[in-house]
Amino acid sequence: MADWGLGHALDSEETVLTHLLREACRNAPQARKPLVVPPLRFAFGADRSCAFAVDQPAAHALIAEVAVSVAASGFRRIAILNSSPWNEELCSAAARDLRVSRGLQMFQINLSALGLDFHPTRSGSRRELQTLLTALTGSEPEDFDGSPQNHSACWGEEQVTALPGPALALDQARVQGAALLANAAAHLARLLCDAADRPPLGATATSP
Repeated sequence: MADWGLGHALDSEETVLTHLLREACRNAPQARKPLVVPPLRFAFGADRSCAFAVDQPAAHALIAEVAVSVAASGFRRIAILNSSPWNEELCSAAARDLRVSRGLQMFQINLSALGLDFHPTRSGSRRELQTLLTALTGSEPEDFDGSPQNHSACWGEEQVTALPGPALALDQARVQGAALLANAAAHLARLLCDAADRPPLGATATSP
């Protein structure tokens, strides 16, 4: 949870990803619909400005604890859906460790891979995220006065700043947001179906 300079609430990452996942589950064929566990809200934070953040060992342990619990119920194929740019490498490491130590078939899907990236400097989709959040919440973003001391936060050497220019009005955002949601959800559904269709670990793939 963080202020990404988009004028929306601190739970913006969870808002975007849960809506995408819901739509993706609706799009997926019945035989390949995933079972979903509740979101892990206590994630690694790269800076003291993150809200409710934990350190990397704690975040890694939390992912492992949930995965082991899922495995104890008989599931061996687990996909980690991650919305935070600061947790991409951590999730990758956790997935690798669970595969090695527990023999679980792990997959990782980052929100940035769906064309929606919260990263403050590499992202080319911050305006799209703002528009999508406006559509999902039904609220236009708060106005920024542009003063960096009020509307920016440092994440290591990177700085989160307000978007330049005016945001879309609610009516426009709802139209564009619906298209953004549909496209990203369809992409996510394809990735989840691809994970479901992968041969189990240790299985030998055969040609059709």
